[in-house]
Amino acid sequence: MSDTPLLQLRGITKRFRGVTALSGVDFTVRAGEIHALMGENGAGKSTLIKVLTGVHAPDEGTIALAGRRLAPASPKDAEAAGISTVYQEVNLIPSLSVAENIGLGRQPGRFGFIHWRALRRHARAALARLEIECDVDVELGSLSVALQQMVAIARALDLQARLLVLDEPTASLDDKEVAELFAIMRQLRTQGLGIVFVTHFLDQVYAVSDRITVLRNGQLVGDYAATALPQLQLVSAMLGHEVKDEAGRTDAPAAAAATGAPLLDASGLARRGAVQPVSFSLHRGEVTGLAGLLGSGRTETARLLFGIDAPDAGTLRRDGAPVRIASPRDAVRLGFAFCSEDRKTEGILPNLSVRENLIVALQAKQGLWRTLSRAEQEKLCAHYIAALRIKTADAETPIRNLSGGNQQKVLLARWLATRPELIILDEPTRGIDVGAKAEIEALVEQLRAQGLSVLLISSEIESIVRTCGRVLVMRERRLAGEVPAGADLTTARLMRVMSGHE
Repeated sequence: MSDTPLLQLRGITKRFRGVTALSGVDFTVRAGEIHALMGENGAGKSTLIKVLTGVHAPDEGTIALAGRRLAPASPKDAEAAGISTVYQEVNLIPSLSVAENIGLGRQPGRFGFIHWRALRRHARAALARLEIECDVDVELGSLSVALQQMVAIARALDLQARLLVLDEPTASLDDKEVAELFAIMRQLRTQGLGIVFVTHFLDQVYAVSDRITVLRNGQLVGDYAATALPQLQLVSAMLGHEVKDEAGRTDAPAAAAATGAPLLDASGLARRGAVQPVSFSLHRGEVTGLAGLLGSGRTETARLLFGIDAPDAGTLRRDGAPVRIASPRDAVRLGFAFCSEDRKTEGILPNLSVRENLIVALQAKQGLWRTLSRAEQEKLCAHYIAALRIKTADAETPIRNLSGGNQQKVLLARWLATRPELIILDEPTRGIDVGAKAEIEALVEQLRAQGLSVLLISSEIESIVRTCGRVLVMRERRLAGEVPAGADLTTARLMRVMSGHE
């Protein structure tokens, strides 16, 4: 491996409307190196990649490739300089053939006519570099996701890439396909390429990476040799918590784990590329935490429970009786509710009022022929605005004018109005201030005390420890363990399970 850096980013700063996404970040990749870029949601990984590939111009800082200053104004400029990116969602044209995708924009020919024989020969040579055998005349969309990604890598290398950025390339692959991709990455490393590997899977990082750079909250935490950074320390760096031995927990949960018959049993629930078979139970009057790093399968599990995604395997039982949840409508009928982690895209209806946002789930549950009267709507809104202390001028205020915390309360009220027995809260405190977080946590305890079953998903470990009676921990799309209520439920214990140390 050469000691001369292939890529040097120095002091990269990027702001968006006053919000600093990156602050003075340094990032170095050497030729013949696989370099993992790690960090939780909001750490700045995507912004750094977009600066590197010309999507965003940095506000401060410099980029150098092979010792020469570089200021790409577009992804095309970056590709021309030798930087190619392959994304999780293959950014090619599925209706075109493999050969057409590899040669797209550079098809051999004259006078507007494509030389098809030369195009096919060129495509086969590009695939041969990766030791891939594939019919270059078949439509790209007819191939597996793994093979489509190999074609995307072949195209990237065909652009004379010196630096290859792989952004979540394994997210939709099974273990065998991941192993095949890693074999190709190692082969490219021996050919002198620099590879930036962005992933959430810790085991995969250590399986293939030479070095690891960790970002947190838009800042550089550190650059480490993979062999010198144990997984537990990596998790600590990503989350910003130093793991220490804890004699016991000083922040006892609101309630111990329930011991009665479960409300919901999940057995062997799985979806290819999203969740390996998981089994667990949820009880009434209990707040169950679902913890894990980003990409561990937390949200994917919740989406299976609520019928947003269809499982490939497994069963669900409600109060001991088997149930089939083919859609969110089925889940609502069974008394389930779901607050998405993406409040702005999947939660609020920004141009509608607080009242309209609040009543929409209940109206959908009742159907078109049982319309809520305006008086019923106003009574419902008045009740929940008071009960949840929603700060709004009145029920007719557009929800977009409310703070993030008050928007979150409206979404909670939306689902509480349906009188659920199970409510799934995915990152309910993300993006809201400290005071609003405390109020949301207090509301969760109130729901538990009223006998609801709450499944709380959060990347904030302290919130999980404060709020939950029992915690399920996801890791690498699998259920890694369960931490029961009591003295063992500490941030250190959860981090050890998340990092694979238990």
